[in-house]
Amino acid sequence: MEKISFTHKETGETVDFYVLEETRLNGVDYILVTDSQEDDGEALILKDLSSDGDSEALYEIVEDDQELESVMGIFEQLLEDVDLTL
Repeated sequence: MEKISFTHKETGETVDFYVLEETRLNGVDYILVTDSQEDDGEALILKDLSSDGDSEALYEIVEDDQELESVMGIFEQLLEDVDLTL
């Protein structure tokens, strides 16, 4: 799994996540990440808000229920052996 580091814009705190899968829906990129590489961990779906030409990616956690369910359905199809729950 690819490991990526996120830095909180306001606090400067860095957190590492492991990318489980990526997808694109309606022209928007999403990634499914987890905080643990080996066991059941917390998973988040992140939405890419960066613009073309940005030097760094800008992600936010998907919180809208309808958007979350749509994207989660795609990830469930891509990762048949992974059980995702809200």
